[in-house]
Amino acid sequence: MHVLLFDDPAIRPHLLPFTFTRPVAALRCGILTLAEKWQRRLGVEAVGYLTQPYLQAKFPAGDVRGAALIVNGAVCPDYLLTRQVQALQPGQALYSDDLLVAARVADASLVAELIQDGIPETRQVAEPVTVIDRPWQLFLRNGVEIRRDFALLTQGRTSQPVGDAHTIVYGAENIFIEEGVKIRAAILNAEDGPIYLGKNSQVHEGAIIKGPLALCEGAHINAGAKMRGDNTVGPFSKVGGEVGNSILLGYSNKGHDGYLGNSVIGEWCNLGADTNTSNLKNNYAPVKIWSHAAKRFVDTGQTFCGLMMGDHSKCGINTMFNTGTVVGVGANIFGAGFPRTFIPSFSWGGAAGFETFKLPKVGEVAERVMARRNLPYDAVEQGIMQEVFAATEGDRIWEKAKA
Repeated sequence: MHVLLFDDPAIRPHLLPFTFTRPVAALRCGILTLAEKWQRRLGVEAVGYLTQPYLQAKFPAGDVRGAALIVNGAVCPDYLLTRQVQALQPGQALYSDDLLVAARVADASLVAELIQDGIPETRQVAEPVTVIDRPWQLFLRNGVEIRRDFALLTQGRTSQPVGDAHTIVYGAENIFIEEGVKIRAAILNAEDGPIYLGKNSQVHEGAIIKGPLALCEGAHINAGAKMRGDNTVGPFSKVGGEVGNSILLGYSNKGHDGYLGNSVIGEWCNLGADTNTSNLKNNYAPVKIWSHAAKRFVDTGQTFCGLMMGDHSKCGINTMFNTGTVVGVGANIFGAGFPRTFIPSFSWGGAAGFETFKLPKVGEVAERVMARRNLPYDAVEQGIMQEVFAATEGDRIWEKAKA
């Protein structure tokens, strides 16, 4: 069965800046990405992506000629929804109200037309589905998705032992440790939610971990870190300081003290020592954040909302982010004071003002950073960054002033 996860055109723009550099289904919520959730639940070896043309080289669709099961990449599956999707017959579609969830199609190359025009033979889902259609929903759903993914990944399997006499464990039945994990003199409290420690991950001395928590493959929780629950540390990331209800998608570092709360950090990001995010306004009012789709600040309806940072962005030591700050792709932020709450892609500067972080310089940094993980900043990666640089030109208002 050929499974294709499509970017819903009504959803993808609202998930920027994260979907500048990946399909919707490549977002991580819980332990797994949305694509990995579907792949495991459907029991297929691989899935394809129907996404923006400039992303297809990195996230291929495979052969789109012929029959396929197409699935909305913004939908998080559970057991019941998976069964309903598997029960679809050729020519049938599954909807949640007006949202296309999945369909079996005879010609996957016509998906765009099918999404727009609809499919005649439709069914409705048996119960409400989880749809990630705004960035803050990633951290809002993270605790629930960690629990679902934990059950999916560990069913019928036996955890590796803690293996450290100086580590204190509460709720051991809710802790699962993959092969190659190293733990030293930590506190693991899984009484209120599961703790998943991925392959070759490390928990360093004095770390305090409260579940739900997902520590993905090769990731580190640094010495003395305080992980307050509902956190995901993506593959090959490093985290220190105090973290609550946040997601690092992967290959990113918050290695030092400082607070990160109710936030989502993209890949290849770095937060300098003592970086702090505000996640609550002093007047406790709902937080508004910048929407790339609406081109204005929108009300999240949430009292708690911290930092949304796109891929390849960095900030210097002692950076202070105000409540509900959105940072685009490839930005470099530094200096004293609070920078603005929307920092466009490829910005260089801080509270004192910004200029454009030129693409060749961004590429130099990205090449050095990715080489540390033995990954190339190759032509595919460069092509994606070039497209994002062009697409976000209008956000860099200082360029207009100089024109």
